[in-house]
Amino acid sequence: MKDGTEKEALGEASSSLPTATRITLRINAAQKQMDVLPWTTLLDALRDYLDLTGTKKGCDHGQCGACTVLVDGKRIISCLTLAIMKDGSDVTTVEGLANGDGLHPIQQAFIDHDAFQCGYCTPGQICSAIGMINEGRAKTADDIRELMSGNICRCGAYPNIVAAIQQAMQADRGRAA
Repeated sequence: MKDGTEKEALGEASSSLPTATRITLRINAAQKQMDVLPWTTLLDALRDYLDLTGTKKGCDHGQCGACTVLVDGKRIISCLTLAIMKDGSDVTTVEGLANGDGLHPIQQAFIDHDAFQCGYCTPGQICSAIGMINEGRAKTADDIRELMSGNICRCGAYPNIVAAIQQAMQADRGRAA
């Protein structure tokens, strides 16, 4: 049985536990508010609070890229990012890429080139590819392979992924011209 000192210490500890904080995110062009605990990752907020399950939990250690999303147009690993850190940010997940009934060009390119097998890594690959294209550093197939190296495909669809990204980049260049 605990004596009074232990009970007091336990009471003080439980009253000093962190509480949820309200954050606002613009998710796929829609304003969302949610109360999250300080340790809630952006990945868990997307999947568990907003039911956006396109973003996948792969390794949960930032090593596979399956959880890649776009934050303010830049690709990030959502399993290593606390949701509270992105309060006020614009977050785009794979669910927010299509324009009505029309697919995003990179989504269409992935279909055209059969750039997936099991499909588990595909949402992260697509978001990462869009972020990489936005960065504007990839010029060659070798650049694409290097800049996409944070996204792992266990099925080995890499040649098709590179071809899909090249198609989307060419289409992007064509629209810009």
